[in-house]
Amino acid sequence: MNLKKLYLLAVVVFCSQFVNAQEGLPIYTDYLTDNYYLIHPSMAGAANCAKLRVTGRQQWFGQEDAPQLATISVNSRIGDTPSAIGAIVYSDKNGYHSQNGVYLTYAHHLMFSRNEIDLNQLSFGLSVGMIQYKLDETAFLNEPFDPLIYGIEQSSTNFNIDLGFSYNLYNFYAHATVKNLLNNDGINNDIEITSNLRRYLFSAGYGFGKFGSDWSYEPSILFQYKDGTKEASFDLNFKTYKKMEFGQIWGGLSYRRSLDGAEYIDGSSINSQKLQYISPILGINYNNFMFAYTYAYQANSVVFNNAGFHQITLGLNFNCRKEKYHCNCPAVN
Repeated sequence: MNLKKLYLLAVVVFCSQFVNAQEGLPIYTDYLTDNYYLIHPSMAGAANCAKLRVTGRQQWFGQEDAPQLATISVNSRIGDTPSAIGAIVYSDKNGYHSQNGVYLTYAHHLMFSRNEIDLNQLSFGLSVGMIQYKLDETAFLNEPFDPLIYGIEQSSTNFNIDLGFSYNLYNFYAHATVKNLLNNDGINNDIEITSNLRRYLFSAGYGFGKFGSDWSYEPSILFQYKDGTKEASFDLNFKTYKKMEFGQIWGGLSYRRSLDGAEYIDGSSINSQKLQYISPILGINYNNFMFAYTYAYQANSVVFNNAGFHQITLGLNFNCRKEKYHCNCPAVN
């Protein structure tokens, strides 16, 4: 194998660590577009309004079979009760691999404050999902014979469970979630590492702003750990909000860094690098409608493509309660 092939192999291996083909719903930065329910089931119905969110993400424009993701999520309280329900439908494609999934969620919220305006809420959530994995091998028929390639479209349907909790206290919030509790064989049941898709998530943040000011700010963090591959990464986020007569405009910046690296050959030497994403976000709330755009740039020396990652989110808030919480807490207000 020559150096050029080794270099290409290193790029593919490095990118494949973070472009998931069989790991359930991928975790990008779409949760920052007022969509924490997408990664934390305990956030179903936690907000002042019911929420509908539609996202579309396209990676590496101009590349054939580049990864793309589409999600639809909705969550709401059940009347005036402390219980809530939610649902997520998604389609994730990555080259010859694809997966389609449906999650149904039940959440329960315990309010510890003496009224409905002061926010002191502990929430629990459980999601049950059905995921269909697919691998299209029909394009491999003209390749040299390989006993592991059947030349057909393989598919397998598995079930999985996510559970977690959230705590919102005025301007502060924290979430902890375990995703993919069950092992999934998928279509790679001969590979042990793909059966354990368990992922641990922890996120926290705080909203602040001067009393009476139209401006508010929200720093936050997200840490995630993959049990099967022992990989870890973190997000550092900062968002700014400005109240307007028609609603609100907001923007932010997210920095994601992996704690694990990948080696690659540069000339005659072997170097290593760790995944880094820089993602600016811009959004607008017009009455009960929301629009957001996210661009993610991979800041590494060796990348598959420099085109970046584009994502659009559309949202609708409905069945809003009359009184909002008295806090700088955009995820629940």
